[in-house]
Amino acid sequence: MESNTRSSCHGNGAVGGATVLELRHHSFSPAPANSREEEADALLSTDAARVSSLQGRIEHYRLTTTSSSAEVAVTASKAQVPVSSGARLRTLNYVATVGLGGGEATVIVDTASELTWVQCAPCESCHDQQGPLFDPSSSPSYAAVPCDSPSCDALQQQLATGAGAGAPPCDAGRPAACSYALSYRDGSYSRGVLAHDRLSLAGEVIDGFVFGCGTSNQGPPFGGTSGLMGLGRSQLSLVSQTVDQFGGVFSYCLPLSRESDASGSLVLGDDPSAYRNSTPVVYTSMVSNSDPLLQGPFYLVNLTGITVGGQEVESTGFSARAIVDSGTVITSLVPSVYNAVRAEFMSQLAEYPQAPGFSILDTCFNMTGLKEVQVPSLTLVFDGGAEVEVDSGGVLYFVSSDSSQVCLAVASLKSEDETSIIGNYQQKNLRVVFDTSASQVGFAQETCGYI
Repeated sequence: MESNTRSSCHGNGAVGGATVLELRHHSFSPAPANSREEEADALLSTDAARVSSLQGRIEHYRLTTTSSSAEVAVTASKAQVPVSSGARLRTLNYVATVGLGGGEATVIVDTASELTWVQCAPCESCHDQQGPLFDPSSSPSYAAVPCDSPSCDALQQQLATGAGAGAPPCDAGRPAACSYALSYRDGSYSRGVLAHDRLSLAGEVIDGFVFGCGTSNQGPPFGGTSGLMGLGRSQLSLVSQTVDQFGGVFSYCLPLSRESDASGSLVLGDDPSAYRNSTPVVYTSMVSNSDPLLQGPFYLVNLTGITVGGQEVESTGFSARAIVDSGTVITSLVPSVYNAVRAEFMSQLAEYPQAPGFSILDTCFNMTGLKEVQVPSLTLVFDGGAEVEVDSGGVLYFVSSDSSQVCLAVASLKSEDETSIIGNYQQKNLRVVFDTSASQVGFAQETCGYI
């Protein structure tokens, strides 16, 4: 059920007026799972931990408008960049390779992160990484950010609005350097100093780019990568720091295939000539600036409806906030909406025997021996009438290689008070455009597999 691929490839570099980075699927494990099912369970468990962490952050932003106290925190032209499958690194996230201080760093593309950070040498405690650590001593353009800098002030403001809890940015032990500490409820974290260096995005150079140089980093979500590319809505994100070059606009196309040589693209800047979309881009507005969640890094939209196989799903839970997130894998919906979607799928797939649930996925079928399956279409409807059809490869999750356990690739949140999340599994083969200047998110059909 994977899409056809095209022979041409963007690669890193400029296309028209845009800079493009290749995106690849990210997958890594120092101790490979014994079976496909064990690997899938580990990946989905990690995803569930991220969803739980995001809900904690969301709740904090709801309750905090100007107060401090936090749960997850940063103490601290146009480009087209290839975005790749992370299959080689054993995770369902996507990675891009950028230049930093004369070297390279492979980072997870994360629209819910406030700050870009990489693992730095010498490392006190670091997760396993494929490739060398970033070494500040080898970069002539590297410098730590001092405590009296605007960047450190921005870091303190982020703490004041609730980005997270961690070491104060300027403590007695390191009075000259601005420290940062990102910690998440799933137990992962990154700690180090705020620094700036020369960042290269497919030939487009950003001097003095501020990032976290982490010397203590742990957490399964990071796999074998160098760290994270922070594409969230915050003052120190890559989007905000490059607004003069790229206008606060970026987009990505995530490849459908999990093969490590399948790649999509991350486009920095507003130049549709860099897209390969087959349908027009349809836009939905981000939620009002009065929403307290917009103090966080999240891209929030209103999910107003869902259709399954052309059948409109009825639920009282629509018109609620939803986050469009590149770092969450499986879409998670509030229970009222999920139950309605689940019931419709059960009805339309009633001819197939049910199979046991798997991890966070509880709607599963036994399709052993079938060469073809008519997969019901799944269409998300957003405020303003923007309709987005999910690629057929993003509707079902094949747990077992013999198709004895095939599950609806959507999960339920725990309560109606939580916020729905549109994950990357349902964003594959779409051009997703984030326009912070116009406060809107756009979607178009696009074949993202450039092999």
